[in-house]
Amino acid sequence: MGRTIAMATLVAGTLDILFAILLSLYFGRDPMDMLRYVASGPFPPATEWGGAGSVLGLIVHFTLMAIMATVFAIGLRRWPAFLSRPLQAGVVYGLATYVVMNWIVVPLRFHTPLPPRTISIATQLFAHIVLVGIPMAMIAARTRRARAFA
Repeated sequence: MGRTIAMATLVAGTLDILFAILLSLYFGRDPMDMLRYVASGPFPPATEWGGAGSVLGLIVHFTLMAIMATVFAIGLRRWPAFLSRPLQAGVVYGLATYVVMNWIVVPLRFHTPLPPRTISIATQLFAHIVLVGIPMAMIAARTRRARAFA
């Protein structure tokens, strides 16, 4: 289970942060500011910490992704049939992570208004479903198949 969590964290975390960096650049924002904003979730003064705040943002991002991967792996132990269709499992889990992060965690921490803006809904749904949920499910399914053949 540890290897699956580590791989899912690495792959989904990398895809998601690269997308966030691209979005930052597209909208004319500094990716380092975005990373400091991520760090400011658990460490509010991180927005003023320069490069250290940006590195901390990356650590916070991958920590959140590890939590998401762990919850997914634990859920699979409880409901292994969920992975019989990994694509659908990934979509469902991506939707769940989207709701938790964008409708509960972020609004509670940053006092953002609900509902989010349309562009935010679209980009975050894409990120959580395509870049987080589906890769995690595919990695878990592949690990499960490899164990079955061993």
